[in-house]
Amino acid sequence: MAFRKKADLILAHQPDILVVPECESPDKLKFNTDTPKPTDMLWFGTNQNKGLGIFSYSKFRFKKLRNHDPNIKMIIPIAVTGGELDFVLYAVWANNPDDPDGQYVEQVWKAVNHYDKKLKSKPSILIGDFNSNKIFDRKYRIGNHSHVVTHLEKRGIQSCYHLHHNQVQGQEQHPTFYLYRHKDKPYHFDFCFASTDMTDKMQSVEIGEYDLWKQYSDHVPVMVTFE
Repeated sequence: MAFRKKADLILAHQPDILVVPECESPDKLKFNTDTPKPTDMLWFGTNQNKGLGIFSYSKFRFKKLRNHDPNIKMIIPIAVTGGELDFVLYAVWANNPDDPDGQYVEQVWKAVNHYDKKLKSKPSILIGDFNSNKIFDRKYRIGNHSHVVTHLEKRGIQSCYHLHHNQVQGQEQHPTFYLYRHKDKPYHFDFCFASTDMTDKMQSVEIGEYDLWKQYSDHVPVMVTFE
């Protein structure tokens, strides 16, 4: 929450594209005078204090795709143009308490099935707060985290973090979320999955440090760099 209060710290990393779950609406985004302004942005949500923001700080431009399923509220398919490679960005904040089927990984499972044709045919990135991890698979018989990962891998889409750092799902060495901001309650909930067109050009994957980010959020940033 309150992206406007953290923007300068985040923008010091000079992102081209920034996906911000729990982001306030554009009407509430009052940046400091010297804070870089986005060149393009989209925002989705009904709570003006807590939605999903997607920002460009580069030549990339955004357009929500027509096949967006409004019932999968916070997983948004976006056409990204203006770079060397056009691709589809699925901005993820897996949190839909209105869905009786489940609000977390169930949302991602529904999304990867609904957008399956695009995932098979277009360069794709799925990035954001998935609110899931393999360690919780036992809670879900169908559509658990491992099912999502397998579904994407069959379409040539892999987790950038796991690929770059040679990690195993459910055994991540770098947490991205600390429950109640407690260092002894770490989880890896935030992911960037990308198709082969993108991972072939991947240069680095960095996870923010707890000691730096704990004063700002219970999540730390996931930063993926492509050529």
